[in-house]
Amino acid sequence: MALTSRTVKDPAAVRPRPAQSWLRGARFRRTVLPWLFILPITSLHLLVVVGPSLSGLYYSLTEWSGYGPAKFVGLENFRKLFLEDMTFRQAFRHNLFWLLFFVTIPVMMALAVATLLAQVRRGGMLFRTIFFVPYVLPSVVAAFIWQVLYNPSLGVGAQLAQWGIPGLNHAFLGDKRTALGAIAFADNWHWWGFLMILFLTAMQSIPADLYDAAKIDGANRWQEFRNVTLPGIRPTLLFMLMMTAIWSFLVFDYVWILTQGGPAGSSEMLATYLYKQAFNRFEAGYATAIGLTISIMAGMIVLLFTWLRRRGWEI
Repeated sequence: MALTSRTVKDPAAVRPRPAQSWLRGARFRRTVLPWLFILPITSLHLLVVVGPSLSGLYYSLTEWSGYGPAKFVGLENFRKLFLEDMTFRQAFRHNLFWLLFFVTIPVMMALAVATLLAQVRRGGMLFRTIFFVPYVLPSVVAAFIWQVLYNPSLGVGAQLAQWGIPGLNHAFLGDKRTALGAIAFADNWHWWGFLMILFLTAMQSIPADLYDAAKIDGANRWQEFRNVTLPGIRPTLLFMLMMTAIWSFLVFDYVWILTQGGPAGSSEMLATYLYKQAFNRFEAGYATAIGLTISIMAGMIVLLFTWLRRRGWEI
């Protein structure tokens, strides 16, 4: 027993080993341990994001049908894409129209309705639910609903024509002049309610003291909106403008379900054109070049907003 007691009391016997001391040290917890925690998600990111991105960059420089060996052609796909492919230019113009439409019309509608609902004290939740329901509907369901509504024989226009109100019983999705606008209108039906909820939430976080001070200074409703509401929701507004601009280059579902890019390419988008090149014409290398171009455009939008943030904009 005496020997055991002397062994326990001996400092050299209970002193931690150098490896154990390093593992328990502050340097290990500060430099190594965080990397061990994020290693699983980092590995998954490398597997499903970085790996496919690098392979996509390679295949965009090849002539490839989607299976079998790929033939390296350098920048030939991009030369053809920007200098010869008129369908790509047409699709790009349509995406620009989509961009301009969705950063103006839905945003203005959402701001106007959110401003009105911010004043509602009773029944506001009902209106928010009604406006938000279209956003949670699957795009297939929503597109089918609008396909029926646009039907010149069975839709709303046909019913109005029976009531003596002509002009809307028109095949909007089958007319080259109206197809793209009709799809944008249908997509806006489900999108602006989502923006409205975000803007309304941001408005409700603005301190009421600011509005009281504005009223004391004699500000009217428009001046309150311009000088109090807009600055208060600026981060949310600018962030959603950035995301809407990015999503404008990725639009696919409503266009494909309603028209598949027709008639005669009048509603062709970059994403639908990419899909046709990859799965209809089996030109996967060329489709990858289109996809890389879309990614670069989205990256340019992110860089623009990053530049604005560095100049002091709240995003």
